Amino acid sequence: MNNSLPKFDSFQELSRFLNKDQKKNGPVRRNGRGTDELRPIKVVKNYLKYAEGSVLIEAGNNRIVCSATIEDRLPPFLRGSGQGWISAEYSMLPRATTTRNIRDSVKGRIGGRTQEIQRLIGRALRSVVRLEQIGERSILIDCDVIQADGGTRTLAITGSFVALVDALWGCIERRILEQKSLVKDFLAAVSVGVVNGQELLDLNFDEDSSAQVDMNVVMTGQGKLVEIQGTAEGNPFSRETLNQLLALAEKGIGEIINLQKELFPQGLP
Repeated sequence: MNNSLPKFDSFQELSRFLNKDQKKNGPVRRNGRGTDELRPIKVVKNYLKYAEGSVLIEAGNNRIVCSATIEDRLPPFLRGSGQGWISAEYSMLPRATTTRNIRDSVKGRIGGRTQEIQRLIGRALRSVVRLEQIGERSILIDCDVIQADGGTRTLAITGSFVALVDALWGCIERRILEQKSLVKDFLAAVSVGVVNGQELLDLNFDEDSSAQVDMNVVMTGQGKLVEIQGTAEGNPFSRETLNQLLALAEKGIGEIINLQKELFPQGLP
């Protein structure tokens, strides 16, 4: 008996094949979502009065404030280069989680997890912005998690992209920048994983903490991969499982990017 999957020409075809039976069986998750369903996403633009771009983004019980600040200065290694830079800072309020976290300012250092997430957000945004078009300017992204329920790093990327685009449109309106295809494509991220042997999209905290495989995927509107962070929490996982998770991620990111497009009917700057 041959149990191998048929060949597929795209992740979309694979996703449709994998999820055809699930729709008949109904939701399988404790929160009522199907295996390929995102948590409801809500975005409030211009959430902060003074930032060039800002959003409050919510997904289920996650709440993150993302802001973009544009400054006419650069890190020393880029001065005189003629191109700009994007960097990010990420933090979590002490009571964003079920137990109180100690602020990094009190610890006197930034934790390894925080540094990793900050670098991820910066890399992701730089991948879709033409840095040479923004001149010798820095765009500083701040992501503050006010309530966390799993997947905050991916939601921070999604929200930061909206704040960034809003800030760039503002610069164009004020004639600080010219509209010369500053942003190459839309960008979003989502978590996927294997929980109790089942591939799931957009893991909440309970699912993430018990996952056998945990993965974060960053992707553009054209379906190009920016970053994949995947870990087996115990036994190794197969290439087939990887393909299934990527198919779920592409489906979810496509839905998120459709939401982003609704927020910017004028398109990208």
